[in-house]
Amino acid sequence: MQKVSFKTDLYIGQGATDRLLDFKDKQIFIVTDPFMVSSGMINAITEKIDPSNTYTIFSEIIPDPPIENVVAGIEVLNECDANLMIAIGGGSAIDAAKAMKFFGQKLGTVRAMPFIVIPTTSGTGSEVTSFSVITNKEKAIKYPLITDAILPDEAILDADLVKSVPPAITADTGMDVLTHALEAYVSTKANDYSDAMAEKVIQLVFTYLERAYKDGNDLEAREKMHNASCLAGMAFNITSLGLNHGIAHTAGAKFKIPHGRMNTLLLPHVISYNAGITSDFGNNPDNRAAERYTAIAKLLKMPASNTRLGVRSLINAIKQLQKKLNMPTTLTECGISRTDLNENIAQIAEGALNDGCTATNPRIPTETDVSAILEKMLA
Repeated sequence: MQKVSFKTDLYIGQGATDRLLDFKDKQIFIVTDPFMVSSGMINAITEKIDPSNTYTIFSEIIPDPPIENVVAGIEVLNECDANLMIAIGGGSAIDAAKAMKFFGQKLGTVRAMPFIVIPTTSGTGSEVTSFSVITNKEKAIKYPLITDAILPDEAILDADLVKSVPPAITADTGMDVLTHALEAYVSTKANDYSDAMAEKVIQLVFTYLERAYKDGNDLEAREKMHNASCLAGMAFNITSLGLNHGIAHTAGAKFKIPHGRMNTLLLPHVISYNAGITSDFGNNPDNRAAERYTAIAKLLKMPASNTRLGVRSLINAIKQLQKKLNMPTTLTECGISRTDLNENIAQIAEGALNDGCTATNPRIPTETDVSAILEKMLA
């Protein structure tokens, strides 16, 4: 038996931030990143806050937020005695806000309050998930926090807020969306509901990501990718993810490669592993994962007369999209040397096998399997 629920209310389309005008007489705690403040982008949000409210902005968020960042935020949250929390930004700001709210309430210093998320990138889907990723910088490990207690109450999706996202970040986050959808589709917990969303996401990404990358002002492409990110989050919130994210959490922290880019580097190799289409990984494409990847290839009208061809068509399409987005395809291109890999490969493999996301991968990996994937990514 599985439970499928969608707790988060969505406000979508142009002018969605007008939802903030409905709140009166609140003490609001806003979590965001320094760029949102220094660029003035935060004004697009604060100007929608009714004068009857007071607000405090915590903008000390850094990429891959460490535990110390969360602790600092909790201290400010306690001081302002907020009764409404708003997270504005990309995955780092949203993940940090989730952790602040969760641990603050666990400590008994933060009261229960409505939690609103306003994403300014189209990638994590964090506005509708029970996932948060916090980094232990000392150990260079990312820890997923997974609990329904951090699900936002509302998400505001306004494409105007993502028009200024640079091309490289558009590419990284957009490919993260694709990874979310593909992992949800082959997850051991996939069902008809998650499949419907994952299939739609994959179609949207292949149709609109390149457009959004080439022209940030293409509002249709931006809105479609914003919706795709949210739908992918809804899909993997049902199914969890897989080995791709299991490796990416540790490898990204060790090598300091942005999360979406790390996922993209892994994606062709993890698909190949899950489908078993090479001699290195068993050469057995007659499995459920291979069939599911082939179904996606057919959905995208790619050559897929058998599972081997279908999987290869999907992998080739992903590689072509990477090329169109000018993304690196090897660890070497990201500045990672053979020495770097050798020094970290055992810890990355161990971290991947212990990562909660790996539990729903369609194929049970070994340390040797993870190491082989990483080796293939180097050259």
